[in-house]
Amino acid sequence: MVPFRLVAQPGVPVAEQVAFAAKKAIFSGKLRPGDPFPSVRALGRAMKIHANTAQKVIAQLAAEGLLDVLPGIGTVVAQRAAPRNGRVRLLARDVEQLTVQAIQIGVPLEELQSAVAECWRRLQGRNSA
Repeated sequence: MVPFRLVAQPGVPVAEQVAFAAKKAIFSGKLRPGDPFPSVRALGRAMKIHANTAQKVIAQLAAEGLLDVLPGIGTVVAQRAAPRNGRVRLLARDVEQLTVQAIQIGVPLEELQSAVAECWRRLQGRNSA
């Protein structure tokens, strides 16, 4: 079983999308240090992706230090803590897109920050109910 889901986005490479979903699971604590990570075959089957794509995802996450590949044991979430800015880095593309759109339509930074803060409060209130 894979503890994360893929929400397909057209125009974004599948490997990138699966890696992003795995990072979210790691940074959010759904996958903890030492937890087993799906094998290439299991990841491919669960995500309905080619084994080569699954291998690429695992290799990328290992290269980023998020997974440890242990010969004879399998792949596990790395023991070292995820970088503090890791969660924020996951949002970089969305933040850049929002910033570009705000600049294009002439929204000042303070107004954008206020809009984000208001949305945050509204959604937090909805989640705590």
